[in-house]
Amino acid sequence: MRASFHTFGCKLNQFETEALASAFRGQGFSLVDPAEEAEVYLINTCTVTGKSEQKARRFIRGLARERPGALLVVTGCYAQLDPRALESLGPNVAVVSQADKSLLLDLPRRLQEGGGGRAEALRGRGGQPDPFGFQVERYSFHSRAFLKIQDGCDRRCAYCRVPLARGGSLSLEAATAVERARALESAGYREVVLVGVNLSAWRNGVGTPQGEAGLGELLGRLLAATTRVRLRLSSLEPETLKPALVQALRDPRVCPHFHLPVQSGSDRVLLAMRRRYRAEQVRRAAGLLRSARESPFLAADLIAGFPGETAEDFRLTYTLAESLGFAKLHVFPFSPRPGTAAAGMAGKVPERVRDERVRALTQLSDRLAQEYRRGWVGREVEVVLEKRHDPSGSPVWTGVSGNYLPCAVRGVPEGPAGRMVRARIESDGDPCEAKFLAPA
Repeated sequence: MRASFHTFGCKLNQFETEALASAFRGQGFSLVDPAEEAEVYLINTCTVTGKSEQKARRFIRGLARERPGALLVVTGCYAQLDPRALESLGPNVAVVSQADKSLLLDLPRRLQEGGGGRAEALRGRGGQPDPFGFQVERYSFHSRAFLKIQDGCDRRCAYCRVPLARGGSLSLEAATAVERARALESAGYREVVLVGVNLSAWRNGVGTPQGEAGLGELLGRLLAATTRVRLRLSSLEPETLKPALVQALRDPRVCPHFHLPVQSGSDRVLLAMRRRYRAEQVRRAAGLLRSARESPFLAADLIAGFPGETAEDFRLTYTLAESLGFAKLHVFPFSPRPGTAAAGMAGKVPERVRDERVRALTQLSDRLAQEYRRGWVGREVEVVLEKRHDPSGSPVWTGVSGNYLPCAVRGVPEGPAGRMVRARIESDGDPCEAKFLAPA
């Protein structure tokens, strides 16, 4: 039997899809591209923006029409919050909530044993969901590994729907995280990305008081338990950079790439968003990260057009992003999400104005990104190789450096994906052209 997978959304979703794909492969399924014919398609959805939901609906509707004889299993955060909208997209669409997603790890076995009784296999799923039950024997879509250490969020920011879909914050026990990191290193992976909804909320065990061991202590334990693998953090809340965490970030095996969900540079807007920091704490966080590592890649999320955002509020956001020299801005046009406080807020920003602000921030991001890449020309980086290309018969490997620069490396000896190499950056393009120096 053949199975196909398609993921919308964050690195956490990508990891959970990888675990499901690993389970299907382990039961003898062949994995094929979504454009190819398969008996089972699994679509992992996102609810962060209205656009992500729209893309998912369009994709599922088209696939249901093109593959009427296939089973389309739809899961993820959007599936948790609006299952009826997804079920209506086709008679062969079966929706499994985000809460029950881990139960799909047993679906390939039931499909194989059920002799093609696909509906019965879905109805017969049992057991207790386990948000940390996702594990990958061999990655299908990534050369870098993921380690899920946290899920859910307790924050209830005014614009965010994710806590409604994933529930409150949960943490993987430190001992289990260490065991899984060791296993990934033993399997040959050179980079492990720590993922969660809110990594900064990690505590050693479910329900552990906030004063107990946090992310800095976990990083220390992971570094002590491994020797060759490098660790990358998916994101950090600006106000959570405590001394233990900053100290752990100094280790050369922690990637100098840090993502801050800033959202706005206006204290007034941050208050309305129910964020727990103000612009000055963002500046402090950027300073601490730059004190921990030389020339790190700093990225930020920003929302343009939040209800009540004035021209002055936007100016403060633009100025903050420019002055801090972020290497990448992930810019989101505000869209009201059902069930969130911001959906009913007054002071809607006209779409034309919102989109103008998005364009201005996107142009700023392009400029800042090129300036950051230019600063690395002539310097050495360590790149995890992801994909081989053969332009004009001359092999080039693309991959990602420790400081998150996409690189096209020439002169790499024959070998598999997933290796780490040392390379010298020779251009500020995107990707940067780089020359192979030696294995790392």
